[in-house]
Amino acid sequence: MNDEHPAMVVSRRSWSAVHRKAKEEWIALFAEDAVVEDPVGSSPLDPEGLGHRGKEAIKVFWDTNIAPNSVKLEIQKSYAAGQEAAHMGTITTVLGDGSIVTVEGIFLYKVNKEGLLVSLRAFWDFEKAMANITPPSGIAGS
Repeated sequence: MNDEHPAMVVSRRSWSAVHRKAKEEWIALFAEDAVVEDPVGSSPLDPEGLGHRGKEAIKVFWDTNIAPNSVKLEIQKSYAAGQEAAHMGTITTVLGDGSIVTVEGIFLYKVNKEGLLVSLRAFWDFEKAMANITPPSGIAGS
């Protein structure tokens, strides 16, 4: 795998921005007409299952799902081909109340010729993740 592949470079920049809570840096990685599907399909995060389309919708996605939480992505394997990179990994999110959500999934990043993200797609099971949520520490019976 080529670590300098454009989609690999943008993937790493995306993860770094999320880990550091660098919203404007993260948003700048996207093309104007980009789409974020996280997770792919219908879920409470995207009831219609159409994705968050355009930078304004992606900003709302950040404000709703990333900003109030602590998000860490750990990648086990990555592959790059064409204008895309696919990553197998785990996202661990500590919610505002201290609950922990862990999801295993496949994360796809597609860039355009300018090296900007046109698509970020996360394949993971929302229902499974919610069923396995870890309650905040020290709260019995949660």
